[in-house]
Amino acid sequence: MHDLHPEPDPARTAHPSPTRRRLLLGATCSLVGAATPALAQPVDAAALARMLSPDREQRLLAGARKEGELSFYTSLTSEEVVGLAAAFEKKYGVKVKTWRASSEKILQRTLTEARSSRFEVDVIETNGPELEALYRERLLLPLASPHAADLLPQAIRQHGHWVGTRVNMFVHAYNTQLVKKEELPKSYADLTHPRWKGRLGIEAEDEDWFAMVVKSLGEDAGLKTFREIARVNGLSVRKGHTLLAGLVASGEVPLALTVYSHGADKLKAKGAPIEWFALPPAIGRANGVAVPRGVAHPHAALLFTDYLLGPEGQAILAQGGYVPANKRLPNRAHELPLVFVDPAVVLDEDAKWKKLYAEIVLGTGR
Repeated sequence: MHDLHPEPDPARTAHPSPTRRRLLLGATCSLVGAATPALAQPVDAAALARMLSPDREQRLLAGARKEGELSFYTSLTSEEVVGLAAAFEKKYGVKVKTWRASSEKILQRTLTEARSSRFEVDVIETNGPELEALYRERLLLPLASPHAADLLPQAIRQHGHWVGTRVNMFVHAYNTQLVKKEELPKSYADLTHPRWKGRLGIEAEDEDWFAMVVKSLGEDAGLKTFREIARVNGLSVRKGHTLLAGLVASGEVPLALTVYSHGADKLKAKGAPIEWFALPPAIGRANGVAVPRGVAHPHAALLFTDYLLGPEGQAILAQGGYVPANKRLPNRAHELPLVFVDPAVVLDEDAKWKKLYAEIVLGTGR
């Protein structure tokens, strides 16, 4: 595998930092003049992206070997990038050049390339809101995946221009030495019980989780419930899901509302007294894969996309602790009544939910 401009490992979270918010909210007006004939999609790439013939893999492989390589922008951590590239190269003999960065840097670089009608990327794998912003700029090919039937329904976007690859699954984690299983809440309303006073923790930047939970509960009722939780019991606000999970394991935070399932599972596997559960609705945040309209190596790009969504690529993601989008790799999170964070909410309602989260959650945090 060859690295293009290697960068430090990006965080595995997908929070809307100030920089990311500016990029997401500004993207929809940034390329009004860029969607010109210079970005017109070659017919063969568009046709390949829609092709679902029985010989799809063979046809893509023949073209990919002629192209020889592909360029991959991703916010995956280094272990998964190395594993995916090595396994793909071994199977198909096509080189994968990678550039690893945070989701906002991937969005920024892709937009910059598009403005100059210069695409260096063939495949993008990153957070859903960034991919949704690129879709709104009409910079992505519509994808037809041979693995669509095996994917979680929530991983399939209605417009079809990007597909979910992995899920950051929000769960509630508790210290098994401090919280009895029989006293666990059955609903968010149960968290208003005084027994939880001073025992609840939450991550500092989970506005997207908050928005989806409140919307699912009914906005007025949901906001009332969270205001009551904060008023009666308070919320210990901590920055970072890994940190929050560690505080649960150590006993400093008996019950955390927003921990990633894979983080709790990793600590549990090491013998920590931590377990997780999910109140309905269980919330997941999808990361996905897309191919840009200006793809230089269309056969290799689509072959790699198929590999990433298929059992082999998904197994590599699962080994890294991610919840795979492919249902052929059983995962406990797949059994939950799962609601995905809607990228449109992140893009269009960011200010609203940031304000409410700051008022209700951060305002009473300690």
